Amino acid sequence: MIASAQALWWLALPVLLLPIWWHRQKRQRVKAEPLATARFLPAAPPRQLRIWRWEDVALLAVRCLLLVALIAWLAVTTIPWRADTVLIDPALTTPPASAAWIERQIAAAGFQDARRTPLPAGALAWLQANEHEWRSGARVLILAASLPMPARIPQFAHAVDIRIPPASTLPSAESPIKERHIALSAPRERLAAWRALFAAFDAAGTGNSRYILADAPTAKTELIVWDRAAAPPADWRAPLWWLPPDALPLMPAATRAPAQALSINGVALQIADSPRGRLWASSNWPPADADSARALYETWQALAYPAQPYAMPALSLPAGRGAPLAMPDTTPAAWLAHALLALFVLERLLSHVRRR
Repeated sequence: MIASAQALWWLALPVLLLPIWWHRQKRQRVKAEPLATARFLPAAPPRQLRIWRWEDVALLAVRCLLLVALIAWLAVTTIPWRADTVLIDPALTTPPASAAWIERQIAAAGFQDARRTPLPAGALAWLQANEHEWRSGARVLILAASLPMPARIPQFAHAVDIRIPPASTLPSAESPIKERHIALSAPRERLAAWRALFAAFDAAGTGNSRYILADAPTAKTELIVWDRAAAPPADWRAPLWWLPPDALPLMPAATRAPAQALSINGVALQIADSPRGRLWASSNWPPADADSARALYETWQALAYPAQPYAMPALSLPAGRGAPLAMPDTTPAAWLAHALLALFVLERLLSHVRRR
């Protein structure tokens, strides 16, 4: 991730040692009055005494506060320092075809001399939050393998060119197999039907999920299939439960929050929330045919798992703002500027009092 340089100003705090060192070096000579008999005494160099008065202590404190306020003001005020920049998705830097595509796009956009930086996660949101680091008139070129399409295209104060490579230049990496742990408890006569259902789910969708069945839930369990009319063990918990309607009143809090009857993809469900997980109840467990199994699978994937984002196409976004958005997680620096002015005036007054 690309970090902002604002916080680096706090590394200047050791500068506070300078006024402390300067004040400790202050000496005041003892005023010598020549006497007539002094010529009979051995010569001695004048001594220096360190004298601390209240003006010195107050002046030292004000100068230290002045430096702290200056560092704090610099830490929350960014001077734009970035010029034209190319943000490159790390996923594009490995395949030779992608590397050649990157060079062609940079040359076509006129970014040969621009600084190249890895593309951070959440590229558009990150760019909008850190756009104050770019100079006026600077341009940004984003080369990404894929970007999720936002609900609303953000407006930037700089021209942003987003380019997505064709699929032929991307590596054909296989999707990793994801294990989904299921706890299954059912009578013997329906146990085979449930196992056949999850075996069919292994090949459904993209085929990159493997459903691992167990007799009891673990910390990795995503779904508990409780196909019994009795109450399940009290220590069983999972994000989602499938159970018959007769078992629904036996779950804690299900009786206090009435179940909602829904029909999704032709699947009639009663849905309720419980401290032990969300409850899906249906009288049609397990599905009796392929169409019912497909409808259950699609309903499960649509309601229990987040939807895949729509891929963003290539776009050229002109500058749509006169200035970047306000910096996130920072307070306005106006009060710091006023504090700097007040401390500077106070420091000058104390310096004048000290010289009197």
